[in-house]
Amino acid sequence: MEARVVRAVQKRQVLFLCVFLGVSWAGAEPLRYFVAEETERGTFLANLAIDLELGAGELSARGSRIISDENIGFLLFNPLTGDLLLNEKLDREELCGPTEPCVLPFQLLLEKPFQIFRAELWVRDINDHSPVFLDREITLNILESTTPGATFLLESAQDSDVGINNLRNYTISSNVYFHINIRDSGEGNVYPELVLDRVLDREEVPELRLTLTALDGGSPPRSGTTLIHILVLDINDNVPEFVESLYKVQVPENSPVGSLVVAVSARDLDTGSNGEIVYAFFYATERILKTFQINSTSGNLHLKAELNYEAIQTYTLTIQAKDGGGLSGKCTVVVHVTDVNDNPPELLMSSLTSPIAENSPETVVGVFRIRDRDSGNNAKMVCSVQDHLPFVLKPSVENFYTLVTKRPLDRESQAEYNITITVTDLGTPRLKTQHNITVTVSDVNDNAPAFSQAAYTLRVRENNSPALHIGSVSATDRDSGANAQVTYSLLPPQDPQLPLASLVSINADNGQLFALRSLDFEALRAFEFRVGAADRGSPALSSQALVRVLVVDDNDNSPFVLYPLQNGSAPCTELVPRAAEAGYLVTKVVAVDGDSGQNAWLSYQLLKATEPGLFGVWAHSGEVRTARLLSERDAVKHRLVVLVKDNGEPPLSASVTLHVLLVDGFSQPYLPLPDAAAAEARADPLTVYLVVALASVSSLFLFSVLVFVAVRLCRRSRAASGGGCSVPEGPFPGHLVDVSGAGTLSHSYQYEVCLRGDSGTNEFKFLKPIIPNLKFQITGREVEEYPSCQNDLGF
Repeated sequence: MEARVVRAVQKRQVLFLCVFLGVSWAGAEPLRYFVAEETERGTFLANLAIDLELGAGELSARGSRIISDENIGFLLFNPLTGDLLLNEKLDREELCGPTEPCVLPFQLLLEKPFQIFRAELWVRDINDHSPVFLDREITLNILESTTPGATFLLESAQDSDVGINNLRNYTISSNVYFHINIRDSGEGNVYPELVLDRVLDREEVPELRLTLTALDGGSPPRSGTTLIHILVLDINDNVPEFVESLYKVQVPENSPVGSLVVAVSARDLDTGSNGEIVYAFFYATERILKTFQINSTSGNLHLKAELNYEAIQTYTLTIQAKDGGGLSGKCTVVVHVTDVNDNPPELLMSSLTSPIAENSPETVVGVFRIRDRDSGNNAKMVCSVQDHLPFVLKPSVENFYTLVTKRPLDRESQAEYNITITVTDLGTPRLKTQHNITVTVSDVNDNAPAFSQAAYTLRVRENNSPALHIGSVSATDRDSGANAQVTYSLLPPQDPQLPLASLVSINADNGQLFALRSLDFEALRAFEFRVGAADRGSPALSSQALVRVLVVDDNDNSPFVLYPLQNGSAPCTELVPRAAEAGYLVTKVVAVDGDSGQNAWLSYQLLKATEPGLFGVWAHSGEVRTARLLSERDAVKHRLVVLVKDNGEPPLSASVTLHVLLVDGFSQPYLPLPDAAAAEARADPLTVYLVVALASVSSLFLFSVLVFVAVRLCRRSRAASGGGCSVPEGPFPGHLVDVSGAGTLSHSYQYEVCLRGDSGTNEFKFLKPIIPNLKFQITGREVEEYPSCQNDLGF
């Protein structure tokens, strides 16, 4: 196998590799590998891991690969072993043409971290082409008067091989008239010259046929032949001569087809046909014949095809001027192709990383190389990206650039970037190339869920059904994917006495809140708790919000009458003097409602009355007052039913029954209670009692004086010691009553009731108030105090 690394070169490579690893490799020698053309595919070239002194598996771990400018897949690289193999047969002539040496540069790119090693594959020529003459027969017209020693330049053979395998020698078949002289052009090419050894005699030898053989320097050598046909002519003693033997011109590569390159001119001193000159290419190559054409009469050289500076920079043409007698002269035209800026820059992307994790520090997004096939300023380039993007280009070696992030990226601000890399050359006019790439930003869980409100207020009507949906909380997360999936939960209450787990529950997926049991406004009017929202990122992020639940009152409590009490004991009887004026305050019905708001607004109305129109009830205060003056015709006993109603929907109500006795005065000695009076009325007629009363007027007067004295003494004793009035035991025990604002009236007052226990007729006596002429406030109104009935509240 001809593909092997020369030992001396390997030693040099090791030395250069050490320098490469120690310092920046911008000036290091590239690794060189040699292979002969036409070598079989799969041939082992080298082991890059060994040559670069890298550890086993390091090439694979660092993301290595082979790249080249021309993107030619002539190499096969195994990053696991580091072996570099030939991927296809190479034809040196097709790859490099006449250029020697034939060097195919390539690079070894390591991505993690970014590093580039330069290398070259030198393709050695083998002798696989024979010399070829373009014409199978060469015709020469030689005057018989030509003196020995004259030379005749012959067509050169073409050999695609280079170096030692290129054309090296010419031979001619054996004869006595001519021999071959080898002429070197100075550019590595040899041309054959036919040298006349003796004078020709047309009459003796009118023509000659000789074989010209071209030999290359290969081993074994290859050859090619052509036939030389020599015609001996009569004398034509003037040869055409060019004005200049060498023409040098410069032609821009963008010159249009058909444009004039140069005008050559020759002259011949002969006359007639011997002085008529015809111009033609002298054994031009196929490439020249395709590119140029010459006017045979004028000698003007024109373009036949477009020029390309990047392919060929110089053309060398030999133009022959031949007269009618067969004599010819030659000149050389050297055409230098000048470069114009006709090639836009090229961008070769080597690697691209997308997506990029947000919040990452400076990150390499892509690696690429730029080139321009022009030369000079036309090949100088500048590279840029948009200024407003958070990316920057960093130049490396060999026109390599890395695209890196300026700062950590935020996916929530922008999830995708469209980057335009612009490469502009410095030619005139300037040409540019734009390459668009799209870089996406992958999400990192850097945003906690955010509630739409910091605090939520929910209202729930009491007596709700269990599992009732009472409201929702909502939180959003600016992240994406699992990082944006929000889960809701109830947080432990700050008040340990609040049984939150039995009151509400929350749907973990959508944040809907449900009441677990029926709520009672009278037991729990409001409560608050905190809910949490956590995403499913790693680590998970969370936030909190306050939820305040207000229980809305429902009209589920009927009014409750505090006074007078309806507890099944003896009914309350209110005493009203017959002398009372209209509007006299009989009593006040006091009621409360367990509800709130308008459900607790109470109104009072007189539902039933023994004598309608005699009494009235104030709707808002519950005060029972006389509606007119009392008369002797009004009944003594009256039964009133008062309805207490709230303002709920539907309204609830309660009723209370009042008994009212009309008396002539508070000092009336005989005043039976409703039940007792009813019993006596059934036992004795009223007239019996009147007679008895009239008969005992005198005795009662005395008894009254004694009682009055006793009461006065009792009052003095109580004022001194705080004691009450002592009376005998009986159906109505006498005591001192203190009525506070919680009772029927809103201001405290006192009065005495003393009963005679030994009275068979249960007669009683009203005494004057302890604080005479006491006034008190009842629902904003001043009324005169009158003694009221003994009742269960302490009156």
